[in-house]
Amino acid sequence: MSGVRITSDAPLENPMKYTVIDPVILDLEFVQIHWYGVMYLLAFASAYFLGSYRAKLSDNWTSKQIDDVVFYCALGAVLGGRLGYLVFYNLPTFMTNPLSFFDFQNGGMSFHGGFVGVLVASLWFNRRTKKTFFETMDFVAPLVPLGLAFGRIGNYINAELWGKVTTSALGVYGPNQNGDWANRYPSQLYEGFLEGVVLFAVLWIYTKKPRPLMATSAIFLTLYGLFRFIIELVRMPDIQLGYLAFGWLTMGQLLSLPMIVIGGYLFYKANRTHKAL
Repeated sequence: MSGVRITSDAPLENPMKYTVIDPVILDLEFVQIHWYGVMYLLAFASAYFLGSYRAKLSDNWTSKQIDDVVFYCALGAVLGGRLGYLVFYNLPTFMTNPLSFFDFQNGGMSFHGGFVGVLVASLWFNRRTKKTFFETMDFVAPLVPLGLAFGRIGNYINAELWGKVTTSALGVYGPNQNGDWANRYPSQLYEGFLEGVVLFAVLWIYTKKPRPLMATSAIFLTLYGLFRFIIELVRMPDIQLGYLAFGWLTMGQLLSLPMIVIGGYLFYKANRTHKAL
């Protein structure tokens, strides 16, 4: 999310060459509009329209509640995502300069931090509406994955979060943020497809029928954690952290493991103790 402009001398004959896109859509001097920011707007817009559609099919949700839950969760995702990045991935910088939290323009975002932010925001929402925690989470879960896909497209445009260098035909000849070109796994696109498109399809189809309380949330946790863990095997770790252990364990995998375990437990519990809603 650095907004670095990168030039390419990649061989034209390479059929899988990364197309350089300026991360800044519009520079108004006093403010710059970035593709990454637009992707966040598309993420929140998709959640709003999907939520509005689902509310029309439900007797338990009103249009006003959709407005509120999307607003609260969007706020939680942004603030939690920023704080999570600094705590999980850049703690020394944050401890030295807490005001770096406000450097959104050149900063970073963490899904896991944003996820925690959404959980906290939902508690706030629930207090106002008297809904239960999992009633809200089960409704929100299918609205999230398309937003994750938009976010990964933003990562790809920014030429960040690339995978490892590879000789595989699955690679894309592209740059890292230092401007070094090589054939790399496009891990951003893998994540966008699995965590975004596939997870959305699974949740949307699954929730077309009444399901036990917690089950939808459980599937989101399990599949996101599993997809993220797998893709991290070919994604390069954050340079300031590197691998945490074994020469392959990343912070993303460490944070995803509890999601897999908790999700599996909740799915088991949901189908054992709750009737379909």
